Amino acid sequence: MIKEIKEDLDEAINLVWRVFLEFEAPNYTQEGIDEFKNSIFNKEWVSKKKFYGYYNNDDLLGVIATNNINHISLLFVDGNYHKRGIGRKLYNYVRSLNNTGYFEVNSSIFGHEFYKKIGFVDLDSEQCIHGIRFFPMRLDFEEEIIWITKTVFLI
Repeated sequence: MIKEIKEDLDEAINLVWRVFLEFEAPNYTQEGIDEFKNSIFNKEWVSKKKFYGYYNNDDLLGVIATNNINHISLLFVDGNYHKRGIGRKLYNYVRSLNNTGYFEVNSSIFGHEFYKKIGFVDLDSEQCIHGIRFFPMRLDFEEEIIWITKTVFLI
């Protein structure tokens, strides 16, 4: 089940931090690790996002956060549950809420292939700001329909 997390965000932030340390931090400098940590534990930064969680019973297995509904700020799934469709379900959920016609994301190195797989395209090469490594990406919903159509016909 997916639902908005409005109250206690500690569990969501801790999941993000734990998954970041396991899968992202090995590709970061200490500056990048510190910058990421300072962002996600900054109450003002967090308050500007909408958080949604994927739950199995009462267990939080994945988190997605958006800024202005058309920018994905965070998408993290517990490492024990990777490759089970949770990330895609979280994306599809926020996609259903977004009527702006597009999504943007600064994809992590680890998440880059996932975003390409669901139709996002690179806007530029890999970037690094304050030690945070990312690919700026975008998905226009018109392109998403074309991508889904092509995928259906390839099956």
